Amino acid sequence: MRKHALNLGRVALPLLVLATLIWNSDGSVRAASLPRISLNAESIAPRPIEQRTGETVTRDYAHAWQDLAECLDGNRTDLLNEYFTGTAKERLTKRITDQRKTGLRTLYVDHGHQVKAVFYSPDGGEMQLVDQAQIEVTVFDGQKPIYTANSAHKYLVLMTPGADRWYVRSLEGIPDEAVKD
Repeated sequence: MRKHALNLGRVALPLLVLATLIWNSDGSVRAASLPRISLNAESIAPRPIEQRTGETVTRDYAHAWQDLAECLDGNRTDLLNEYFTGTAKERLTKRITDQRKTGLRTLYVDHGHQVKAVFYSPDGGEMQLVDQAQIEVTVFDGQKPIYTANSAHKYLVLMTPGADRWYVRSLEGIPDEAVKD
């Protein structure tokens, strides 16, 4: 019995390490840690969110933020294809292109999101969220940090469903007083 437990331990550790990695479509590997997303859909209108839809939106929104952080840190627009579309993708592509031209990069340390679903269309074609995110931002010029802040950010988010996931179509920073909680 003890011999089997030792063998299981030898197999479990490598599997645990592999389970914490995600292979990208380009063959690169990245860490699997997703930002914490807490979704509150209690007062959504005009219709409620089904449990599975809420789980999928939460998962896909977390993946979008993970990709956004990797895009800004590595000045890579290719990762935007997975979870962004529309104006959100266009604006982020421009931001990353501008960063690359100036030699800057932005590191996001995501400390979590309190997301409130405020609208879910009757046909299920769009969902509007208000996101209160706690994000630590460091801007680098080459390898030298030139700006650091750790603060709350509020976003108005429009998500739309695709064939196998929800996409961030619009991601707008808003002042705290613009949307009442």
